[in-house]
Amino acid sequence: MSIAAVILAAGGGTRWTGSDHKLLAEFRGRPLVTWSIGVADAAGLDELIVVGGAVDLSHLLPEGATLLRNDDWASGQAGSVQVALVHATRVGHDAIVLGLADTPMVPTSAWRAVADDPGDLVTATFGGERRPPVKVARRLWPELPVSGDGGARSLLASRPSLVVEVACEGQAVDIDTVEDLDRWS
Repeated sequence: MSIAAVILAAGGGTRWTGSDHKLLAEFRGRPLVTWSIGVADAAGLDELIVVGGAVDLSHLLPEGATLLRNDDWASGQAGSVQVALVHATRVGHDAIVLGLADTPMVPTSAWRAVADDPGDLVTATFGGERRPPVKVARRLWPELPVSGDGGARSLLASRPSLVVEVACEGQAVDIDTVEDLDRWS
């Protein structure tokens, strides 16, 4: 089974009030986005896909990563998921594991645990709360939203009998504001 890691990194960071885009803000000594990209890459899945849009991330990607561009990034997260699915379909992946660029404290072990579970719809849990990364098998891709600001959340809600929860270490903290960055740095 071929599984790709997908980092959703296209958004504009509308709640961020810092001087630069939030994904480029320094977090613990390096750009925020590099934490999520690094752990997803270290998980060793078949491909690392990063979907960008609002800011250029090309200089921050590890060798071998695939950078896709969502030109319609302002219309919401679903568009980025669809960009990733077009690519994943074309290259023949059987599943994707979706993660967010602004969750720097999700460890590699969470990516691996979600990817390794045999279920078709697998979500990490942190302290009992469902959070990305989320694995979605190819047969469910047509059920992912095509517009709006949703990713896998709506699929998890609409297909509860398929959901497998995997308890993970780490913290799925979103860095959305300057205050979030200061709190967790």
